[in-house]
Amino acid sequence: MDVSVIGTGITRFGMFVETRLRQLASEAADRALADAGVSAEEVGLVVFGNAAAGLLTGQEMIRAHTALGPSRVAGRPMISVENACASSSSAFHLGALAVASGAYDIVLVVGAEKMTSIDRSRAARALAAAVDVELEPSEDPERPPRPVFMEIYAAEARAYMQRTGTTARDLAQVAAKNSRNGSLNPIAQNGTALTVEDVLAARTIVDPLTRPMCSSIGDGAAAVVLTRPELAARRGNPGVRVLACAVGAARAGDDGDVVARTARTAYEQASLGPGDIGVCEVHDAAASAELVIAEELGLAAGGEAVELVRSGATEITGRIPINPSGGLIARGHPVGATGAAQIVELTDQLRGRAGNRQVARARIGLAENAGGSLGNGPAACVVTILATQ
Repeated sequence: MDVSVIGTGITRFGMFVETRLRQLASEAADRALADAGVSAEEVGLVVFGNAAAGLLTGQEMIRAHTALGPSRVAGRPMISVENACASSSSAFHLGALAVASGAYDIVLVVGAEKMTSIDRSRAARALAAAVDVELEPSEDPERPPRPVFMEIYAAEARAYMQRTGTTARDLAQVAAKNSRNGSLNPIAQNGTALTVEDVLAARTIVDPLTRPMCSSIGDGAAAVVLTRPELAARRGNPGVRVLACAVGAARAGDDGDVVARTARTAYEQASLGPGDIGVCEVHDAAASAELVIAEELGLAAGGEAVELVRSGATEITGRIPINPSGGLIARGHPVGATGAAQIVELTDQLRGRAGNRQVARARIGLAENAGGSLGNGPAACVVTILATQ
């Protein structure tokens, strides 16, 4: 894929009840343009990823145009993309294709979500809409919504633990590792480093998952600027090369293998294998998911991802660092912003500007972003591979 990332921008992630989606999205967009040294007039297309504004804020149909109304790119051609939690990584995929095709010289990709409000049940109800609502029993509107996805992740965790011998302490070690990473990330929603004992002692959400093992709802935005490598070089800003960006989808009755299938496609596009990856950002909506995804990506054989954690291989200083940003657990998970935030983190890592969480000698990075639930796994998945020039 003949595309480079030449600029990034990201807001603080957190629970900002009084902050509007348009403030977050516009802040990230303008920061990305400034980082790239690109004027708004040079942007040929804006692709905006958002998962749930229609349910959370009531804004449908013109999400991009309203969210980016206060930004420098207001009035530029815009497209909105919704693909569950993979919305902004899907937007990145479309933006990269738009650049690679030659149709546009510069494309801005923005992902944003505003999930918090005075009524905290609204976010839970929106997330519950990421399953097949015609097949799932409807919720009683008078009762608080169930934590649907944590129930799904907890069931996956219990099955994984039974199959592999992974323990609750192992899951706590994943969560503690990501909390330490998040404490080094200035934009992280949960910036307090926790110990394994802290994680184990916390309130249980759904057995075996305690609160620090689960990602939080939140608000935030992230953005990236894309162009072709020769244009980047002409600007004196080589940026980071996009080697692959693969999109996958599940269907009812699948074996839950959409992540593995999408990863294989990305490796083929990049002419690389799992052993070539130097740093990863994965969709750890729960601590157990990080282990499952590591195996789906081929970073460990089936049942052996827990050994990566026990050995310290997934630490920032380890052999295959996973989620140096803190991941969804610590950085936060404003769902429409997550995919773009992963790209921002990997770009910073590959450009050597990740500060105290910098991975040494990072040359190739992989982002895995999945969302929704269909069949026995995620409904949508995007796997992106980036590399230094």
